[in-house]
Amino acid sequence: MDKPDFTAPARDFTPLDRIRVVLSHTSHPGNIGSVARAMKTMGLSRLYLVNPKRFPDPEATALASRADDILAAAVVVDSLDAALEGCTQTVATCPRVHELSVPRHTPRAIAPLLLERATAGEEVALLFGTEMSGLSNDEVRRCNRLVTIPTHPGYSSLNLAQAVQILAYELRCAIDDDIGHLEERPELAAHEDIERFYVHLESTLVGLRFLNPDNPKRLMPRLRRMFGRIQLEKLEVDILRGVLNAALPPERR
Repeated sequence: MDKPDFTAPARDFTPLDRIRVVLSHTSHPGNIGSVARAMKTMGLSRLYLVNPKRFPDPEATALASRADDILAAAVVVDSLDAALEGCTQTVATCPRVHELSVPRHTPRAIAPLLLERATAGEEVALLFGTEMSGLSNDEVRRCNRLVTIPTHPGYSSLNLAQAVQILAYELRCAIDDDIGHLEERPELAAHEDIERFYVHLESTLVGLRFLNPDNPKRLMPRLRRMFGRIQLEKLEVDILRGVLNAALPPERR
């Protein structure tokens, strides 16, 4: 359970599979559930819990919102050293200034670095502290990197799940920010459909006495240019022709 089998054929491996989220001494089980949900939306799956006050708990399950598999696979340990075992990149999330010589990063800056190390086969841990006081000085000292989420200087309070979501989001964007699969791909109108529309449009404008066939000037070329600036969809052409049909009484069509 502690070391997933990255060669298993069930699904393709991603660097995110080598990144674990470690929660230290979490007080409220609902926060654990919310963290599981934040992780799953971004493709993280490995949750480690250091001495949680209450877990498992129905409140955690309720707030996980169908991320129950993250909770079911969560590794519960009794020390931070156990949670960080095997990791070469240990990142403490810390808004405060610590007199330490380890590098401090923003989430956006550190995400590509962590993914590069994970791709190379290293284990990565993101460490988050308690809801009230964050990480202790001793916990921060056990990590070799710091990450600080930029916030408004006058109010830097983030709840636990929000902090996890931000780190997870930056990791997701660094590995894959393509949302092209969400775009609609409507059926475009074919050339012959558009030409029939222009014939219909011209005859309707003549019927409305808006276009004088003996002195058309450049009305139709300008209309062609206007509609040509967009790629008309088939449904849009059908709608426009329906409007043209309604513009004239049947005897004048």
